[in-house]
Amino acid sequence: MVRILVIEDEKNIASFLKMELEYEGYEVENSYDGKEGLEKALSAEFNLIILDLMIPYLNGLEVCRRIRKSKKTPIIMLTARDSVMDKVSGFQMGADDYLVKPFAIEELLARIEALLRRVQNSTEVLNIIEFKDIVINIESRTVECAGEEVNLTTKEYELLVYLIKNKNKVLSRDFLIENIWGYDYDGENNVVDVYIRHLRSKLNNNDYIQTVRGVGYVVR
Repeated sequence: MVRILVIEDEKNIASFLKMELEYEGYEVENSYDGKEGLEKALSAEFNLIILDLMIPYLNGLEVCRRIRKSKKTPIIMLTARDSVMDKVSGFQMGADDYLVKPFAIEELLARIEALLRRVQNSTEVLNIIEFKDIVINIESRTVECAGEEVNLTTKEYELLVYLIKNKNKVLSRDFLIENIWGYDYDGENNVVDVYIRHLRSKLNNNDYIQTVRGVGYVVR
């Protein structure tokens, strides 16, 4: 689950953000000042931080600067100040996005989704694909599941990568045969089912790859 840290001293805003974000399926933790927020950001792992500029003890710019010394966690900065220099200062300290109060929650949600998607895409560019607790290194062709290396055959590896790259899409058996084994494959028709069973066994979890009866398989 995506974890978000909200550092916001106005408790009514912080509570509203927590409620809305949890409704969208995010796990949210609130912090109400810069000192506590910085400690949480550095001591725990979050997928994204929403950081208000004007917070007590340490302001948002300083919190952002200190986080950036050791972590690349995406940061969306919130502020009531709309000057160009305020935005420039935020970006110079390492903020990834900037949203001026008051804002519509729909805009914040859209910016969160876009930023998380950008981070995911940049991770894939680095030849790493992650899905739940599966980590695939494309360059070395290695697979880890829950921290343990999984030994896959060439076709098992190619099938797993293809399913994860097309997550949330239901892929038919014929489609998988065409794209993994090739258009000229004339072997057993149940080859996909056999390899799916092998993958499920080696990953020690039947929830990663779901069967859509009468159609094929999907990862989601």
